[in-house]
Amino acid sequence: MDAKAVAARRAVLLVKTGMTVGLGSGSTATFAIRFIGERIRSEGIRVVGVPTSNSTNALAEAEGIPLVDLTRTDGIDLTIDGADEVDACLNLIKGGGGALVREKLVAAASKQLVIICDDSKMHSSLGKFPLPVAVVPFGWHTTRERLLRICPTVSLRKLPNGDTPFVTDDGNLILDLHLDCIPDPGALEAAIRSIVGVVDVGLFVGLASRVVVGYSDGTCQERTPGPTN
Repeated sequence: MDAKAVAARRAVLLVKTGMTVGLGSGSTATFAIRFIGERIRSEGIRVVGVPTSNSTNALAEAEGIPLVDLTRTDGIDLTIDGADEVDACLNLIKGGGGALVREKLVAAASKQLVIICDDSKMHSSLGKFPLPVAVVPFGWHTTRERLLRICPTVSLRKLPNGDTPFVTDDGNLILDLHLDCIPDPGALEAAIRSIVGVVDVGLFVGLASRVVVGYSDGTCQERTPGPTN
């Protein structure tokens, strides 16, 4: 049984008729979008989705989920998204798929951000997964030089062919920081966002309302922010 699908199915039960729902990006969020489509068809629930990427937009349309742009909403009731890494305080690294700017905009506009993942994404601290930073293409190499003052290894993300830079839906480039350990995610997020040329960073600090962890045996564990996490 796919642990990510298990988590997604549990999280989608939180979706209620009348909600505006943020739709995350990536392989785990894909399960949630499909399950929301199933509920629309089988139960007749009425929801409106706010997609976080072009690929999410296309999948949601195929699933029959009505969509609205973030600028045309009064807020988002619930967002369901995945994460590349989750720490003990439910801080996140996101952006492995490159959609971190839109994902953070949608997350920040949401009353609840529910993260779905399998247990391989849970760690005591962040940093094992490379930290994505979206940067303006113009002068990106000078932005990289500034980031090197924070992290000694900063790589330009490229397409699988190894030659062409990866470009996000918003036309940004992605620089990946290889840090190994992030002892203070909030301080690092603030430091990186202050750098000229940076659009945003894939640290989501204090945004997650709940993390649903799926396991291959079909069980789930839900975690919320607090001293016991």
